[in-house]
Amino acid sequence: MSAVNKFQIIAFYEFKNMDPLGDLLVIKDKLADLMAALDLRGTIILSSEGFNSTLGGSPQGLSEFVSHANEALQTSIKFKSSFHDELPFTRIKVKVKPEIVTLKQPVDIAKGIGTHVDAAEWNRLISDPDVVVLDTRNDYEFRSGTFPNAVNPGTEQFNELPEFIEQNLDPKRHKKVAMFCTGGIRCEKFAPYLKEQGFETVYQLDGGILKYLEDVAAQESLWEGECFVFDNRVTVGSDLRKGNLSDLSQADAS
Repeated sequence: MSAVNKFQIIAFYEFKNMDPLGDLLVIKDKLADLMAALDLRGTIILSSEGFNSTLGGSPQGLSEFVSHANEALQTSIKFKSSFHDELPFTRIKVKVKPEIVTLKQPVDIAKGIGTHVDAAEWNRLISDPDVVVLDTRNDYEFRSGTFPNAVNPGTEQFNELPEFIEQNLDPKRHKKVAMFCTGGIRCEKFAPYLKEQGFETVYQLDGGILKYLEDVAAQESLWEGECFVFDNRVTVGSDLRKGNLSDLSQADAS
């Protein structure tokens, strides 16, 4: 790693049954104290359904954090990683919420087992004209970059997606649906949701766009544009370095 890219950014999540709220508050304090001690910045969301996090700091600090967080969360964290010359977060935020990604719909996550496809399979899958390619992200994310022929639901929030599906997709006509999102977490919830709505053949891009960009060589990539990320970088390019696009989410809000 060059001196220019001295900060590492890691993203990780897991759906798992967590302890009751009182214990989550204890875990929250432990993780916040650990972030402060290791000079890390970013966000961790805890819920009875699991955890979701994006953090930045020194590689050494993040390595130590993961080791301690594994014990606190009783897991083995698997993260996606990138590097940047500046720390893209300014605050320590550890929150307890009802959901780690807000759909406002009850979902049996286990129904998503068997729907994951890796980057190599993804290219073949979305090139099939019989497959509906669904971008589960918000409109401003879609407009920063997406995959060829992807459907833009035009949503402003993830919890609007069920209404779009109800009005625009029919499990009797749309036999195959392949979905993707930034890091995979929204699809972990929405793939089983579609299964519950009667869509028989559902796929999700394992690890999301960020994992795809990490794994796929530039000459083989089907990704078009840049990928919106929820930090001060705004977007990242196909090399996972800071992109050049403006923040379309703020443009929409103005």
